[in-house]
Amino acid sequence: MTRLQDLPSAESYEITGHGCYHSAFAVSELANASFAAVGQQLARFMQATGLCGEPAPVTVDQRLASLWFGYSFAAQGWELPSLWDPIAGNYQCKDGWIRLHTNLPHHRAAALTVLGCAEDPAAVRTTVETWAGQQLESAVVEHGGVAAFMRSRTQWLAHPQGQAVAKEPLVNWVAPRPVSLRNRPEATPARPLAGLRVLDLTRVLAGPIATRTLAGFGAEVLRIDPPGWDEPGVIQDISLGKSMASLDLRNRDDLQRFEELLAQADVLVHGYRPGALDGLGLSRPKRTQIAPNRVEVCLNAYGWTGPWAKRRGFDSLVQMSAGTAETGAQWAGADKPTPLPVQALDHATGYMMAAAVLNALTFATTSQRAASARLSLARMAEQLAHMPQQLSGPKIEGPGPGDYASHIENSSWGPALRLRPALVVGTTQMQWDSPAQACGSAPARWSNAKGQ
Repeated sequence: MTRLQDLPSAESYEITGHGCYHSAFAVSELANASFAAVGQQLARFMQATGLCGEPAPVTVDQRLASLWFGYSFAAQGWELPSLWDPIAGNYQCKDGWIRLHTNLPHHRAAALTVLGCAEDPAAVRTTVETWAGQQLESAVVEHGGVAAFMRSRTQWLAHPQGQAVAKEPLVNWVAPRPVSLRNRPEATPARPLAGLRVLDLTRVLAGPIATRTLAGFGAEVLRIDPPGWDEPGVIQDISLGKSMASLDLRNRDDLQRFEELLAQADVLVHGYRPGALDGLGLSRPKRTQIAPNRVEVCLNAYGWTGPWAKRRGFDSLVQMSAGTAETGAQWAGADKPTPLPVQALDHATGYMMAAAVLNALTFATTSQRAASARLSLARMAEQLAHMPQQLSGPKIEGPGPGDYASHIENSSWGPALRLRPALVVGTTQMQWDSPAQACGSAPARWSNAKGQ
């Protein structure tokens, strides 16, 4: 058994389906490979736990995998809220382009404070034109906001953070320790992760994709958000199969409740930047004291080393920083940033996080040891930049009627259709035990756990 380090080769799994994204980068190739990584690691875990003999073959539907890199949820008879705040977007500055990400109120407030203008896209556009891009980027970040100046690949690879990320592994394993996994008599070849408790401390988008994937094979996923948290237009896509609870980890009673949940969890997935959990009293030694037998996988935006390791970020910002949007503009012959056709960094990182969880569980099963895995969006951007484009065929524009499952999903917001799963492992197929749920709609407890 080897540690998961890289994406699998296309020759190691079966590909069905047709169509691909047309892009400067190998987006559909990345979708195939990241889904296949999940499938291969699940097959090895099933073998290690006695659910099958030889690892089962893995099949990825290329069209569906590409579509899952977009949006899997289609409202029926009602409209989804907008994904973006009106201020969010790309703006031309004195020496190039900058992207402001303002979906969260405090991020919007930080950008507007720096700019000193009205909360109006036209006013923002006029003001940004007076700024140098890197100066504005730094000012917004210093005020607790998030922004990214558009750099070329050459500029990024010369930047201290680009140099640091290029030296990091795609999956960085740290802090190995002895573990003893719980027995899960509920597990079957059809639902190999049944009974596995996954505590989810992630937000948009990669982390929730990882835990949604684990839920698709039977894991019990309990996501914890701050009270009042919401991700309009996003949560419908990524809360599938999860229980969505709320706790204020700055409140002593809620923190104690979280520690009780962690003590009973098998897996912790989080998206906190380096040191952020320490500030809540949940340092790595503390987490190990509470849950010594957990498997832990985490992510951040800009990598785990270098001067930007603690910088907040999102897929669209990393694309600007790492040269992805600038390369896309050259490819398209455009005079403005041209991002990937989908948020491929988020999605690929999410599926690789799920694969890392499965890899860690297999190690824990076979050797009674586990290490924590760390991934980042910036390192996935580096991976994508070096992937050869091997696919050709019809351009994928979006889902069609035949891409959706036939049954209606009764989500918290209304009826919807969901894309058909893209991954099959032997005879094991992805299915979810509950529809998408709103934030804070469930109690903060495990089902059938003692002491709750």
